[in-house]
Amino acid sequence: LGAEGVRQLLGEGRKDESGDFTKGAGLSEEQISLVEALWRGQTIEGFEFVSIGGSGSFALGRSPDAGASRDMKGIGNFDYIDNTKTLEAWEIIFSKSPLSLEGIRELKEIIANCEAAGFGSKRIRIDSSVVRGLEYYTGPVYEAELTFEVKDESGRPVRFGSVGGGGRYDGLVARFRGEPVPATGFSIGVSRLFSALKAMKSPIVAGAAARGPVVVLVMDKTELARYQGFVARLRAAGVAAEMYLGSAGMNAQLKYADKRGSVCAVIQGSNERDSGEVVIKDLILGAQIGGAAKDRADYLEMKQKAQFSVPENKLVEAVKDVLARHG
Repeated sequence: LGAEGVRQLLGEGRKDESGDFTKGAGLSEEQISLVEALWRGQTIEGFEFVSIGGSGSFALGRSPDAGASRDMKGIGNFDYIDNTKTLEAWEIIFSKSPLSLEGIRELKEIIANCEAAGFGSKRIRIDSSVVRGLEYYTGPVYEAELTFEVKDESGRPVRFGSVGGGGRYDGLVARFRGEPVPATGFSIGVSRLFSALKAMKSPIVAGAAARGPVVVLVMDKTELARYQGFVARLRAAGVAAEMYLGSAGMNAQLKYADKRGSVCAVIQGSNERDSGEVVIKDLILGAQIGGAAKDRADYLEMKQKAQFSVPENKLVEAVKDVLARHG
């Protein structure tokens, strides 16, 4: 299309030689100039955008005249993505847009929770090219992609790519109720995901029986990163675990853990947090106490085993003891 054709498509639109008109992105002249600067590798407010190997991806680094050494780890390259650098770049580019800065702040919170769970920039990537096609999304959107390769029956490499996606859409329910309702949803490409699980010989599709994960309860919404950190430590030790997602109270969360077939739950309220401890609740033993205890001494002993406190650094060891108790 040439430079002028690109400018037209970034703006109001472009009419081709046949007379057909293609509607453009509707950017202002200032916005188009910013895109052009990125496109041509020009310096913007002390930062420089440089094309990576002609792949269409761009890297960001401080310009030499900005008084800092250049760091060319790529924003658009999957192998070298750095979420922190991406968000720092966006804060500069969108510094005049309060709405954009609010979105960047939300993304920082999401990344902090992801990192607390042990997922860094190679597993969860901030990527402005991910767009959902429906207009009712009002917040972050996401896409789940399988990046591993397997061989098909003919020995040819197969990459499955996207298997799901979704996002935040407070405005969707509002169309029917007249008021915004916090909501997040996603869809899964079941056929593609099933094919991938079969290709990697996953026990999920083999019907292998498995008990439910250890559930970490959320007692304080401001401590999500801490709870996710507990989950990450358990997973790193080979223990299946998940953090409760929702706004229910403790009893409802414990009922959820029961439905998941969980052997135990991890609980930390403000008192335990202040003392550096966590509570381990043996859900199987707790359900058995009423009918199994022969006398009060027996009852108290079982109750003590069913719920007890340990220091945070003993979390994994205590959970493994409870799991071993039930085979």
